[in-house]
Amino acid sequence: MILPKRVHHSISKRKLKTKKFSAGKTIYAGEHARLKGLLSELGKVRDDLANKIHKQMDELRSKNVQLKNVANKQLKSDEEIHIRTLAMESTADGIFIINAQKPEFPVIYANQAFHTMTGYLKREITGQNYFSVYGNEADNRVIDEIKHTIRQGRTFHGEMISFQKNGKKYWNLLRIAPVRNAIGTATHYIGIQTDITAMRAKEIEIDEQREELLHVTRVGKLAEFVSSLAHEINQPLTAILSYTQAAQRMFAGREPELQEILSYIVHDDQRAAEVIQRLRSLLKKSKSEIKTIDMNALINETMELIATDATVKSVFLKAELENGLPLIQGDRIQLQQVLLNLISNSFDAMDNNRGAREIMIRTTRKDTGTIVVSVKDTGCGIAAEDIPKIFTHFYTSKPDGLGMGLSISSSIVDSHGGRLYVENNPDRGATFYFTVPITKGDAS
Repeated sequence: MILPKRVHHSISKRKLKTKKFSAGKTIYAGEHARLKGLLSELGKVRDDLANKIHKQMDELRSKNVQLKNVANKQLKSDEEIHIRTLAMESTADGIFIINAQKPEFPVIYANQAFHTMTGYLKREITGQNYFSVYGNEADNRVIDEIKHTIRQGRTFHGEMISFQKNGKKYWNLLRIAPVRNAIGTATHYIGIQTDITAMRAKEIEIDEQREELLHVTRVGKLAEFVSSLAHEINQPLTAILSYTQAAQRMFAGREPELQEILSYIVHDDQRAAEVIQRLRSLLKKSKSEIKTIDMNALINETMELIATDATVKSVFLKAELENGLPLIQGDRIQLQQVLLNLISNSFDAMDNNRGAREIMIRTTRKDTGTIVVSVKDTGCGIAAEDIPKIFTHFYTSKPDGLGMGLSISSSIVDSHGGRLYVENNPDRGATFYFTVPITKGDAS
């Protein structure tokens, strides 16, 4: 059946519209699917990004924790280094570090105690040869030993005498140990030194006290022996005196030359007996006998006792005694012992003299209350460094000396209220002085 053109046209138009609608729907469906696919892909990308962000967040949190731990460790390490540095700077021992890889052994660190001990400033030590701080007078043998120890990569431990920048000497206890790298090579050395001068002085003092104690024991035994010997000698002296006096009576009025010889024997016998008696009195523990004494008369008596020794030793013994000196109070035997000790020392000081051998004893009045007695010789004098210790117990410059004479003399003078001292003469020899107080009521 043939449709009318208008119907056919209408149908065709409708078909066209259907086709157009179908095509649009198809296009829309495709676009929708494409968008849906894009959204799915975006979702996946979003999920991936979210996972990556979460993962990176976790990593950041972990790294942040690690950084905090590292920071805490660094802070703790800094605190430990600070504490160690403070400890090294606060210690009383001198601490130093030297570079062992350089031949000049430069100092790269030294604490404050080291600067104080050596007397050098920081700028005077840092970078300088470590061994320069010992001074030019240090023992080169010890320094060479330390250098050899360092070159061998070993540890050193020992004592040595060191010198500060100003030249002052001190005893140094030194410990040096190597600091090694990963392969065991000694790259640096750390050292600790301690000033043991006071400890050494104490040890020396203890040794001296021990020697003094032993010396006192020996002297005590010697005193007992001398006292016993003096008693034994006194008996034959008494017999000699008796025999001599008997001979004098037998030859009375005749044989003048023999009588003169016998009188000399009597005189020397009595002198020997007086010396022994004085020695026994000195060694015997007894109280001093304080009496009124004329010092000039005491000196004249002492010079008579020592006259023979002076003649034998070719010593010219003379005195200049001030007239009219007031009397003093003292123990006659003890003061005479002081004079004998001083004169005897002068004899010894002039043993090697080729020139004049003279001893001058003087008395002068220092002031209204004091008399000064001096014993001047032309001997060798006294070394300046020995003068401060010359009156101490057991000090002596003589090879066979006991070191007791001047010490006892000083004690005797002190007990009499005076003072014993010595000065070197301008030309030669020395002069010993001792003072004694004038008896109250006799000063004028």
